[in-house]
Amino acid sequence: MNVYDTANRLAYEIQQSEEYKGYKKLKDSLMNNPETKQKIEEFEKLRYNIQLMQYTGEDKDEEKNKKLEEMYTMLIQDNEIKEYFDLEVKFNVMIADVNKIIAEAIKDVL
Repeated sequence: MNVYDTANRLAYEIQQSEEYKGYKKLKDSLMNNPETKQKIEEFEKLRYNIQLMQYTGEDKDEEKNKKLEEMYTMLIQDNEIKEYFDLEVKFNVMIADVNKIIAEAIKDVL
């Protein structure tokens, strides 16, 4: 079997997984509500900025971290948003596991 065929099969399997389907369905639903979409996008933008700061070695910005925690606490009061974050984690764990399996298989050439 060709490695590209296998990769395409893996992509298909990911799209058929419960993790993907549940996450995508809820994400699509939440993003159709402009107010909810804006809140989630603001949270994700701040989270990304903090992660980028950590990645580049910048000092922690306690104010930004506190704001992120406050935003998260506020957002998860909405059960759908809480479920969205939970499904996002499950999906990301699955993708990380797949990446780990692939990385382990090729570690001797990296």
